[in-house]
Amino acid sequence: MSSITDDSIRAAIIERLAAVHVEVTDMSGGCGQAFTCLIVSPQFQGLNSLKRHRLTNAALKEEIASIHAWTAKCQTPEEWERDQSKTGPSLEGTMGGQVQGTSE
Repeated sequence: MSSITDDSIRAAIIERLAAVHVEVTDMSGGCGQAFTCLIVSPQFQGLNSLKRHRLTNAALKEEIASIHAWTAKCQTPEEWERDQSKTGPSLEGTMGGQVQGTSE
């Protein structure tokens, strides 16, 4: 029913928000109904968290209307670079925020 995929959301984010880095994860097991996303875009510069999310939700209005759950983390390139230099857990290997195991 839903033609929304992680690839289609990633493409829309890059095109509409001029994102320089995007990570999209289908949290619904492949049925395209729940997505979590990290969006890094210079368009977020000077915007607070609420304004960043409003910008993102407006840009992805049609896609979000077609899915059940949407979570986005919105960062500027500077914030993302800063976070990359910190040590800490990755979202890799998680399902719904719960660790499922490691790949190593």
